[in-house]
Amino acid sequence: MKKNNLTGELIGEVFGTFILILLGDGVVANVGLAPRLAAPGYNWNTITIGWAFAVIIAVYITGGVSGAHINPAVTLALAVKRGFPWAKVIPYMIAQMIGAFLGALGVYLCYMDGLVAAGMPNVWCTGPGGIFDGTFWGGAVSLATNVGSYSLLTAFICEIFGTAVLLWGILASGDAKNLGLSNNLGVFVVGFTVLAVGLSLGGPSGYSINPARDLGPRIFGAIFGTKGLFDGIYWLLPPVIAPLIGGVLGVFTYDWFVTANLPGKEE
Repeated sequence: MKKNNLTGELIGEVFGTFILILLGDGVVANVGLAPRLAAPGYNWNTITIGWAFAVIIAVYITGGVSGAHINPAVTLALAVKRGFPWAKVIPYMIAQMIGAFLGALGVYLCYMDGLVAAGMPNVWCTGPGGIFDGTFWGGAVSLATNVGSYSLLTAFICEIFGTAVLLWGILASGDAKNLGLSNNLGVFVVGFTVLAVGLSLGGPSGYSINPARDLGPRIFGAIFGTKGLFDGIYWLLPPVIAPLIGGVLGVFTYDWFVTANLPGKEE
């Protein structure tokens, strides 16, 4: 069998990240633009489930080619603590950014009519959410009373935690000394981890947990007419810097709290 070379691996990362964004931002566009049901018919659950399956499909398709990092935070974490070659880190990250940009282009081509008619709303990237002052236990609130209620620090912290949880799921899914599953099933653990992060920690920041997932489509959206995507410093801190920190923290804490305490570990 022919071994993968770096070019093939990078193609895998481009294609895998393209699939991730095509399906992930695709579900966001569908929720925002689909006229088939009233607003309650498509909601946060739809988005989180769509993103989870986007991850599963992308990893299944390209995992055998490149390992399907499809996320700079994963690539960095694996280089820091799992022996992934440092020489491949920047090429992988560039490939992931290219794939994310192309995935956003795919979403645009599929939803172009609706996006143009709606004035090119942001279906591309994450953003700050509300923090409890407007709603509690299902109470209704108008958007006008809830704008600006977020804390950039809170969003930053949530992205660190969310990406750390993502790494815990990734590492556990392939850990033969833990309850790790085979390659064909471990991808579901990763997908369910993304679903859990979205449902439980996604509100304050929109759970980027992937710098390429956010920045590549954000650049595309800005080029194609979505306003305000690079206003202020928010775009850089929670969705880009925090996941890189969270990924490294995740791989270290997995080894501290799990690997070190598994039975039968190598000394």
